[in-house]
Amino acid sequence: MSGKYCEVALPLPLHSAFTYAVPPAIEDAVLPGSRVVVPFRNRALVGVVLERTDRKPEAAKIREVVEVLDALPALPPRLLELGRWLASYYLAPIGEVFRAMLPPSVEVQPERILTLTDFGRGYMHDLDSALNRTETEVADHALLQLLEVGGKPLREIQVRKLPGGPAAAERLQRRGCIEGREVARRRKTRTQKIVAWNPIATHEPSSAAEKKLREVLTATRGPLPLPLLLQQAGVSRSVVMRLQSQGKLTAWEEPLAVEEDLFEADFEPPANVLNPDQQRAADEIHGWLDAGAFTVGLLYGVTGSGKTEVYLRAVAAALERGRAALVLVPEIALTLWIGRLCRAMFGEGVAVLHSALPDAERAREWWRVRRGEAKVVVGTRSAVFAPLENPGLIIVDEEQESSYKQEETPRYNGRDTAVVRAKLEGAVALLGSATPSMESFHNARIGKYRLLHLESRVEGRPLAAVTVVDMREDFRRTKKTAPLGESLRAAVAARLAQGTQALILMNRRGYSWFVLCRSCGASVQCENCSIALTFHKRRDRLICHYCGYTRPVPKKCLKCESPHVYFVGEGAEQVEEYLRKEYADARIGRLDRDTVRTKREYQKILSAFASGKLDLLVGTQMVAKGHDFQRVTLVGVVSADLQLGLPDFRAAERTFQLLTQVAGRAGRGALPGEVLVQTYYPEHYAIQFAARQDYAAFFEKELHFRRLMHYPPFTALANVIVRDRKIENAIRWARAIESFLSPHAAHGLKVLGPAAAPLARLKRDFRFQFLLKAPKRALLTRALSACLDFCVEKEIPADAVLVDVDPVSLL
Repeated sequence: MSGKYCEVALPLPLHSAFTYAVPPAIEDAVLPGSRVVVPFRNRALVGVVLERTDRKPEAAKIREVVEVLDALPALPPRLLELGRWLASYYLAPIGEVFRAMLPPSVEVQPERILTLTDFGRGYMHDLDSALNRTETEVADHALLQLLEVGGKPLREIQVRKLPGGPAAAERLQRRGCIEGREVARRRKTRTQKIVAWNPIATHEPSSAAEKKLREVLTATRGPLPLPLLLQQAGVSRSVVMRLQSQGKLTAWEEPLAVEEDLFEADFEPPANVLNPDQQRAADEIHGWLDAGAFTVGLLYGVTGSGKTEVYLRAVAAALERGRAALVLVPEIALTLWIGRLCRAMFGEGVAVLHSALPDAERAREWWRVRRGEAKVVVGTRSAVFAPLENPGLIIVDEEQESSYKQEETPRYNGRDTAVVRAKLEGAVALLGSATPSMESFHNARIGKYRLLHLESRVEGRPLAAVTVVDMREDFRRTKKTAPLGESLRAAVAARLAQGTQALILMNRRGYSWFVLCRSCGASVQCENCSIALTFHKRRDRLICHYCGYTRPVPKKCLKCESPHVYFVGEGAEQVEEYLRKEYADARIGRLDRDTVRTKREYQKILSAFASGKLDLLVGTQMVAKGHDFQRVTLVGVVSADLQLGLPDFRAAERTFQLLTQVAGRAGRGALPGEVLVQTYYPEHYAIQFAARQDYAAFFEKELHFRRLMHYPPFTALANVIVRDRKIENAIRWARAIESFLSPHAAHGLKVLGPAAAPLARLKRDFRFQFLLKAPKRALLTRALSACLDFCVEKEIPADAVLVDVDPVSLL
């Protein structure tokens, strides 16, 4: 590889790469896409090589690459190209983009080391001659002497073991006596002891424990990790050690492997036959794959129309043509189901990638893909960066979901990134949904995307009957308030009597929305954000869902000290409690972020409901999409109008999508389904069209409003947030940006703001918001790029201005 220097993207909030010299010893290993360890100021950082070059930088001193982490470059050329596009389109720091694309760096860990300076050596000699040293000086002297005698840098972890060590180290660094810098050290590979029965040991076991060990290791399982062997055989560690010393057992060390996933075991995928609609869609996709050219298709089908089966046939077709396939889903829970289907159909060549995996497991799966051991990848948003070679098909299931949009830098949309990646790879991008986003369906209408339509459910099953329950009338009739109205309570009782299942959607976490004082009207606010804290009864805490701040529940008002504290609103936790009291004999589960944190917890709840071990499942939007529960005959929606009051132009679209999606969970088996939607705003068009499950009518009405108000898909949109811990700084910078953007209005750019953001304070930062609209994408990009340059010129901190291109939320 030619070039004495290389450009490296580092995980920093800066829009430029850095140039490093390539040492001759590793010249052949430093390739574009490789991860390298480089010095940056007094730290060691892991970056990615963008290119090799002979251009010598202007800087007098060029630092060298320290180490190459990978024999095979982590990112193939197409992903490097995709990363550059992301940085340009979303105006994101290039290093932050590649940090999002790279696998977890489990091979190295940062470590701080301390070295003695000349000034520190002089201070140590002064202390040598001091007669009456104070306790502080004794600690300083001990640390300095240790550095001098050792003659090499000291690890910070060693300093902690010294009396007064950490305090002395901080004190001496401030005085300039020692210097601290960060280095990257290789982590030791975690290993486990594997035990096997020695085939040479032919004599009969002499004890019951020995007999059990032999049975487990030969007839039942074969070689096992030591902890699992102790559990399976029911013996003690000393028994194993004794038999090993006698030569009856053999043992060796292996890298720690991921535990076998029992959820995947013995699963047979259903042998489905495609109906005519599905067959037409599959044939069309096969034709696109045969053409080998970039194509975007939108698979629009009602809930229960068999889109997943079309996906699986498309994946099989891509593999038959020697191409790889990528399947994106919006929720981790859905990776379990889709991943299970793919593994059953395509075997070990399937990898699953999502954020709930431990770093070591995620890195292992990522590298399986990079080495070509897996040709099919199933994952959430970040799996769009899976390093597949020659992908021919990229599927985005439930393409309308807001979870495909990352809400931190880089703020990319996984769906749009998937389309661009398909273009770079010459692949087919297949977007699927029963409720497509306004932008995607508009693109299909104007011919930019190819439209495939599944008009009916599989096997001719009818859509579930939807009834809108006016909770105002329910209260007038019963004079009671409860999470479930009279109609929904009766419907749940009927399903329990029939032995079928019911799904209850309450799209709000916690027990109550907030705590209110009945005397003065004050609520308990987050200390870091301008929002009321949510009550979680099981933890008996008030919690902020934005920053994580928690505090105990007050016994009296914090403002007026009134004892009349009232809990307002109901969340999923309260609905679950209500159901347990109302239906004491029912088996009830809850699925939300408070009950599931890991892959195992997701699997446990979903498999229990799918197998009929639960009668009722309460949950947030996690339960609303993609799942195929055959015995669910009732879906109840509590507080269907929650999102309609939000200051966001997508509120009606999200409400329609959520209600339509959750309605589609009912009646997917042989039994018909029913949906009851509880609302205080039954007249709203989003609720009315969702009740009729009429996407086309909703699209036309919503499109009319979008055209009138100049919102996507008719406008390129960006949300700019200016923030700082001090409100004076945020106001001053927002005014400066306003003065810069004002002249652009003459060229067609519409600038709304600055105004206080809907969440005016978030994680201690005061926030002001601009909304930028432009008729052309290029105009918006030029204005935003010039604005960021202006911020650099005016020394506005890089992290004080957040640019969100194509925002899905304006909060």
